[in-house]
Amino acid sequence: MNPNTASHPEDFETPNADRLVEVTQADLPIYCPPEEDALWNSHPRVYIHLEHKGDEARCIYCSAVYKLVD
Repeated sequence: MNPNTASHPEDFETPNADRLVEVTQADLPIYCPPEEDALWNSHPRVYIHLEHKGDEARCIYCSAVYKLVD
């Protein structure tokens, strides 16, 4: 654990906090980071659980929000 960031996460901005990714049933299963993101600056792959229209989930690493729109 990095003591400079882990003990004060509110002092640091998450890079994708304002990122909303809308997905459809055809896109499922969905994971973050998406394939189009560069691998060199990515975090480990995390599957995002979306099941019903309107469901939203936030990536635990980068804070991007994924929303099921259909």
